[in-house]
Amino acid sequence: MENFGLFVIMCILLIILPGPDTAIATKNTLTVGRTGGFKTILGTCCALLIHTLAAVVGLSAIIVKSAFLFSIFKYFGAVYLVYLGIKTLWALKQNKTTASDIPAESKYEGKSCFKQGFLTNLLNPKVAVFFLTFLPQFVESGSQSFLPFLIMGITYMLLTALWFLFYIYLLDQIRAFMKKPKTQSVIEGITGTVLIGFGIKLTMEKA
Repeated sequence: MENFGLFVIMCILLIILPGPDTAIATKNTLTVGRTGGFKTILGTCCALLIHTLAAVVGLSAIIVKSAFLFSIFKYFGAVYLVYLGIKTLWALKQNKTTASDIPAESKYEGKSCFKQGFLTNLLNPKVAVFFLTFLPQFVESGSQSFLPFLIMGITYMLLTALWFLFYIYLLDQIRAFMKKPKTQSVIEGITGTVLIGFGIKLTMEKA
């Protein structure tokens, strides 16, 4: 493995860039609470572990090289993101038209934050592309890739977990302000729109 320090720096820069995982973690933290955010990132990390193992055994390479398989993952992922976005906007509309003293946590009780985090990451073919194009740059030419890929994949997963733990904790600290009806309406409206936007953008990705 070459330039592991540079790999870590590049990972950190990539992880903090907002994406579908960030949008889902934000939504679930604000609506369900810190527990919802932690469950979401646990799902994301489990999906990253699967991507890592897939890259190690070569499955990701097959997906990346097959336009058909890439398209299947792409459209499933896009439809799921659009579904979550529409669901968020619909919930926002319902909250505006329904007067209720029930806390937001109760309204979202039973929602699977883990599943949302897991599927959002797993069904994103760009993650498979990332693992198969980014990781090899830090492996010595001609050397075995199994162990380096495994180490780098786990490193990326751990860095992702650390970043989102900090992010979720920060969101939870300012949750009192974020939970104000007007503020939450704006946040949920933006989040729903962003999720739909990510879904549409994903459909335009070329295999």
